[in-house]
Amino acid sequence: MILRLRRIVIGRAKSIHTKATETSVESCRDISRLLSNGGKWDALTAGFGSIGLTDSLVERVLLNLKEPSDAKKALLFFHWSSTHKSFQHGLRSYCIAIHILVRAGLLIDARALLESAVKKNFETSTTSSSSSSSDSTLLVDALLTTYEEAVSGPRVFDLLVQMYAKMRMIEHAFDACCQLVDRGFSISLMSFNTLLRVAQKSDRDDVAWKVYEYMIEKRVYPDRNSIEIMTNVMCKQGALQKMIDVLDKIHGKRCTPGVIVNTALGFRIFEENEVEHGSVLLKRLLQKNMILDGVVYSLIVFARCKMGEFEQAYEVYDEMLKRGCGSNAFVYTCFIGAHCKSGRIDEATKFMHEMRLRGFKPYRETYSYLIEGCSMMGRLEECLNLFEEMNKQGFVPDCDACNQMIGKLCEGGEVEKANEILTVLLDKGFKANEVTYMKLMEGFGAVGNVGEIMKLYYEMQHCGIHPDPMVYEPLIKSLYKCGKLKEAEKLLNAMGSRKPYL
Repeated sequence: MILRLRRIVIGRAKSIHTKATETSVESCRDISRLLSNGGKWDALTAGFGSIGLTDSLVERVLLNLKEPSDAKKALLFFHWSSTHKSFQHGLRSYCIAIHILVRAGLLIDARALLESAVKKNFETSTTSSSSSSSDSTLLVDALLTTYEEAVSGPRVFDLLVQMYAKMRMIEHAFDACCQLVDRGFSISLMSFNTLLRVAQKSDRDDVAWKVYEYMIEKRVYPDRNSIEIMTNVMCKQGALQKMIDVLDKIHGKRCTPGVIVNTALGFRIFEENEVEHGSVLLKRLLQKNMILDGVVYSLIVFARCKMGEFEQAYEVYDEMLKRGCGSNAFVYTCFIGAHCKSGRIDEATKFMHEMRLRGFKPYRETYSYLIEGCSMMGRLEECLNLFEEMNKQGFVPDCDACNQMIGKLCEGGEVEKANEILTVLLDKGFKANEVTYMKLMEGFGAVGNVGEIMKLYYEMQHCGIHPDPMVYEPLIKSLYKCGKLKEAEKLLNAMGSRKPYL
């Protein structure tokens, strides 16, 4: 008996489901026929205003109208169904309609729907725990799953990337771009340029460089617009003149904007220690004549020296010479800096000598590396000679080199000489820091000259350098050592309150 009742119930359920399915198919066929025969909004409302719309029914009607000749009818049905009772379009129906419109060349309507889909997807995701990267993934997945059903084309994906960019959703745009390329679709140069331009105007220079690097990685090579945008990015970062100076030292002549931008890209990658990746991208640009061979080899030497990989750096240098590129001041300075940092001052000095013999002039970084290296190794006479030579050439050492030299002079009891050097440097526009003053204070403290210590303290405050405990500690010790207990106590209180000592 129970078995018989179960069969009856199941039979009725199947009958109801079959009936519902048949009704849905009938409605789909009737709606499609009505629209194909020229039916408009009022006819849809009169004939089908009372039926229950479902996602599957709406999607089937849209797919029945997927041919370009029926695209406007599909759009009419899409808008009509969105006003129907409590029905709301899902991402799939949005994507099917977008595919149909793009295929028919109705790009204004396609963009409008795409913008609505992006907003709908974003609003839905903000009410859930999904991350920003998954926001774009949902929409990309929906477009991909409906791509073949709607017999679409890749242009729709360019519109998606451009729409995200237009809406200033830069991370979403780049994330969608990466997803699509990874799945075998190509993104146009126009879309990449749109993304670069929006990133630049939004002060997202980090994203602009990331996009530009990704373009080269995926063999989408920049055009004049790309280069112009990235040049503007470099101007805003204050990096343009620095890169021009580097290229002057390598090439000796003014380079095109494209070479400047691509050199900057190589520098950025190598500064992050991604030597292999950067080398591949630079050689790819070289194959397209978008950078100079001497520049590529020089940058790779720079990267190897930065990593302390002397053998690999020499190999690249030998290959550079064999290809007829010739050496340059930048490469010599790279070798000098690397040897100084590893304590090989004799080798660094040999490079300096060879550099001069070949007619290349040392510049600020060249002298700074040698001054710092000689100071670290206690070779003060060489260090001072280099400083005098550098001073005559109108160069000022960087802060690290200066601090190292002043510190070693103070340790050797030549605090007056160190103070004299700092005076000369300050007159030339040198920007001292806390470490500079701390080294001198320690030097004057060692000889018991409290007056000079306090002068340096006031000078530091006048320059807008606010001391931290690193500076207070040697200063207080020096005052105690010289018997200036009241002054030391005041400084100790100032150290605790982080207020200037008066």
